[in-house]
This record gives sequence, C-alpha cells and structure tokens, in this order.
Amino acid sequence: MLGGQPGNYPSTGFAVLLPLRLKKGIVESIKVLVCGGAPKGAFANANNGRFDEALDTCGRIKISDPNPQWVMETMPLAQVMGDMLLPNDHVLIINGASAGVAGWELDRNPVLSPCTIPQRFLSRDGRVLVGASNPHDKWVFTNVLYPTEQSLEAFSPSYLDSSSSSLRPRIFSPKSKTKMRYGKRVDVTFVVSGRVDLKSVIVTLVSPSFNTHSFSMNQRLLLLDGDNSTKALAKSTYRVSVTAPQSGNFAQSGNYILYVVHKEIPSTGIWVRMQ
Repeated sequence: MLGGQPGNYPSTGFAVLLPLRLKKGIVESIKVLVCGGAPKGAFANANNGRFDEALDTCGRIKISDPNPQWVMETMPLAQVMGDMLLPNDHVLIINGASAGVAGWELDRNPVLSPCTIPQRFLSRDGRVLVGASNPHDKWVFTNVLYPTEQSLEAFSPSYLDSSSSSLRPRIFSPKSKTKMRYGKRVDVTFVVSGRVDLKSVIVTLVSPSFNTHSFSMNQRLLLLDGDNSTKALAKSTYRVSVTAPQSGNFAQSGNYILYVVHKEIPSTGIWVRMQ
C-alpha cells in the first residue's frame, strides 16, 4: 500500500474505520483509512542513532467493494505512532512523532499540533481527551529526553469556539440512558438558537472506544439515516427522525453516545443503549 514501505510495528502507522453511513438501518459501505509509519530500515537506523523522517502517506480503501483498491493521499504532517479518532464526520489526527519508530526511546520530534481531515475517543461535550505518554520500558521521570507523562489534556476542536454557540444543537429528547431498538425509528428533538440549515442536520452514534497503540479499540461512528426528515416544531425547536441500525452486525449491543450535528457542529452527546 505505501509503495512497499512498512506500516506495522515498529514502523507503526495508525488506522481508523471511517464513518458508517446507514440507509434504512443497513450500512451502505465500509471504508478504512491507514496513515503514517516509518520507512524501511528506520528501526535499524534508530538503534544506531539515526532517526528517519516518518511517512506522510495515507491509504483509503473501501473494503466492502467486490474488488477493493487502495487510494493514496498525503497527510499535512509526516507521522509515526499517531492516533486517529472520529462526532462530526471528520477525522482528527493527533499524537505521535515525526521521526524514528515505535519502541523504547526510538522516536524523536513529538507532533504537538493536531490536524483534521474531512470525512474523534472524545468526551460527551465534544472535547478530545489526551492523556499520558511513556516511551520507556518502565516509568522514568528524570534524566531522559522524554520523561513518563501522567497529565491529562482536553483539546477543544474549532467547533467548540464561542462564535459557533448559536449554531450548536442542544438535545431535548430522548433523554440520556434511553434504549434504542434495532431497526426502529427514533425521533430526536433539539434546540438551536441561531439560524438553522435543515439539510445539514445529521445524527451520529459513537461507540465509547478506548485507545492504545495507534488504534481505538471498538471504534466506530454511525451516520443514522434521516432522509432529510428534519422539521421545525416551534421557534428554535426541531425534530429529526432516524432509523436505528438493523442488527448487531452494524452496531453491537451496548452503550453509545448520540449526537445531533448541525453545520458540522455537534451537540453535547447523550448516552443511549442499543439493544
């Protein structure tokens, strides 16, 4: 995929399952994006004190195609050991290094600037929680280039800027902890104080994944089918009707965060249980 360049450990690339768009509760297609890594020989070079620049390539593939083919893209930054996370149909690229490889103290030049590409584990209010780092065999806090890190940092994407507050939806119903039944219609009522573009409203379900080693385990984002059903109920109050996934083949039973997204600005999410 990467022109013969490796993307597996220790040349660790990173991957994300792109948003799953549902039509009548059934997933239309399945796409995966795999990015970054380190070039051939980078591990041996790093062990000898030479830290090669990471790869800046991405491969996108539609694995549900009968004859799937890789489509190559370029990232804004070269990166190894990054993370990709998905609530508003975009991907956030964060963490990692721009030189060296994965392994004990073999990476250099931390990537401190997040970037997004159209298409995020995040907190219920839309912030992204970044926590800890340890490039060592054991916890090491002093006399090393990159000490073990135990802090937590909340990153607020641009959609949380105060200038967008009037466009941000607030879910009125259903209430948190509502049960969603496979294949059933769900009416979501929300409030937006500013001017609403009804065609831009989508409803998403985000699995509460956990992240390690450049991949979010159990990660998925589902775009529920609304069929342009958003309607005004009263001043600043709207309702959109969506269909829940048809079965556990598309969304296994368990807890999800449901968001209403308006003009790519997500609401504060509510917890729902798919069953």
